[in-house]
Amino acid sequence: MKKIFTAFLILLFNVSFSQKVQDFTVASPNGKIKIIIVINEQITWSVTHENDLILAPSAVSMTLEQNEVLGKNALLLNSKREKINQTFDSPFYKKSSVKNQYNLLVLNFKNDFSIEYRAFDDGVAYRFITKKKNDITVKSEEVNLNFDQDYNTLMPYVRDLRNPKDPYISSFESHYENKKISEFAKDTLAFLPFLIDYKKNKKAVFLEANLEDYPGLFVTNNKSKSGFESRFSKYPLQEKNGGFNNINRLITDRADYLVKTKGTRNFPWRILVISENDAALANNDMVQKLSEPSKINDISWIKPGKVAWDWWNDWNIYNVDFKAGINTQTYQYYIDFASKNKVEYVVLDEGWSLEDDIMKHNPNVDLEALIAYGKERNVGIILWSSWMALTKNTSGILKNYADLGIKGFKVDFLDRDDAKMVNSVYDIAQKAADNKLLLDFHGMYKPTGIQRTFPNILNFEGVKGLENNKWTPNDDVPLYDTTIPFIRMIAGPMDYTPGAMRNASKSEFKSSNSNPVSQGTRCHQLALYTIFEAPLQMMADSPTAYMKEQESTDFIAKIPTVFDETVALNGEVGRFVSIARKKGNIWYLGTITNWDSREITIDFSFLEKGKKFEAEIFSDGLNADKAANDYKREIIKVDSTTKLKYRLASGGGLAMIIK
Repeated sequence: MKKIFTAFLILLFNVSFSQKVQDFTVASPNGKIKIIIVINEQITWSVTHENDLILAPSAVSMTLEQNEVLGKNALLLNSKREKINQTFDSPFYKKSSVKNQYNLLVLNFKNDFSIEYRAFDDGVAYRFITKKKNDITVKSEEVNLNFDQDYNTLMPYVRDLRNPKDPYISSFESHYENKKISEFAKDTLAFLPFLIDYKKNKKAVFLEANLEDYPGLFVTNNKSKSGFESRFSKYPLQEKNGGFNNINRLITDRADYLVKTKGTRNFPWRILVISENDAALANNDMVQKLSEPSKINDISWIKPGKVAWDWWNDWNIYNVDFKAGINTQTYQYYIDFASKNKVEYVVLDEGWSLEDDIMKHNPNVDLEALIAYGKERNVGIILWSSWMALTKNTSGILKNYADLGIKGFKVDFLDRDDAKMVNSVYDIAQKAADNKLLLDFHGMYKPTGIQRTFPNILNFEGVKGLENNKWTPNDDVPLYDTTIPFIRMIAGPMDYTPGAMRNASKSEFKSSNSNPVSQGTRCHQLALYTIFEAPLQMMADSPTAYMKEQESTDFIAKIPTVFDETVALNGEVGRFVSIARKKGNIWYLGTITNWDSREITIDFSFLEKGKKFEAEIFSDGLNADKAANDYKREIIKVDSTTKLKYRLASGGGLAMIIK
């Protein structure tokens, strides 16, 4: 009888212990945002903003080898709280310094793992931390996003598959689909970032940061269709050439795990940026705040700037006495144009070398002569390479071209974000820094903070840029242009490649390869140089086109690519956006609209009070609705009390330099 009673007490104790619920709350510095963590058989987090539920209770966990699940029946050992209020320099960014204020909670569990939570005034984040002595294998990670209502989302689905049998090999370019959570396309994946649209004009953007030695996060719909759950690409075991021009590496065999990694490490941040108004999303620093500081001690050689680009305009220059194309004379012409207009770089895109071996040059391109020609004219040369070709001998290739005097590389066709590819990006970044080379990652997943860790990486694609106008005539580009500043640009800079000097209205637009055209007005294109963040910003059209439109070219050339201060003036996702940025004592302003013509008011109260300013203004011409090239240039006096009304044409824009 005593044995039965003792067994009953042990069972009762175990049941009581397993049912013991522990909960924690961490609030943002202003108290509006709260993270609620509940520890039971599983660990969940939920998020509120004032009285609104932003994220319903959502389970998190990480599964290691031998089915060790961090987050299931976890035993809490202790907790730690801290208040952080700091500022750090950000020399190659949209502002010269970033304020980093948040409240922190770390929960330490048995089995050598922790979960860290941070609550900011503009969002929340969490990450797993492990402190195991030996290396570990991560089999999977559970990231759930549950919601209390069927909200609308703006979701970028995986569309451009480089391998139809593998949805994780993709160009990471997609327009956003405006659908309710329950309408998420079945059996598909979406990549980050994406937006959830709540009531009362509140919005949240989900993204990740500090992605290192780990695969990127995708989402799919959960079984209840009330939210999303995570998906990750497994670690590649075997690859073969394939994809576009056979210059991708396609995965033919994947492991049953995500990554084999260090046992003591921090894992990527899972982030919700929360906003009470749309404009605030267009000036958010969350990824910058959650990324590792620079690993490059001497950054004096890193020079942001604009780039004369050849590929989009199909090397289409004319009124010259030589045959234009991928040859030395053509590139000398590009260098002359760049030098005359104080454009810092010229990129030699595909064709200057063999695509699969960039140590073998096109015989029509005298690279050493071009480097010397550019140096004499204060223009640096950047070379294009596929990722596959560069990684055949990364150290040797980078050193060889650095020794020749090349300033950087545009690396293309990565088209994956599995752990092997992520590690390769870090490896290229470090080796490029060792050789004082800049990097522009084209054909790339979204940035996740490595741009702060390795500031020699000045740009990323992961955006459906202007190049798509050459082959997708049915895309709604002005809608996309007025959406990405609130979603994709939160992740970091965008190699969108603006600058079209041939512009078309909605009814007149047609795709063209050699004479490509933009959707929307000339002023829409000019405004993008202020609105779109890109420390290495392309000028996509040809020197001939720019010289025919010298007034617009002069304006573009004066706009810097990094800034000291940014103010998001106004905007609505998918409708319009207006942003002002300051460099030195000069302000730059850009405003764009979707295909809807609208009247906007520019309030100049962001200017320093008591000072007089002169504004050079490019606005849509009276006939820009039909002739999208039509614009009006004027110079007027303004101050902080000035308010001006402007009519934006369909697909229109407004651009200013204020000094």
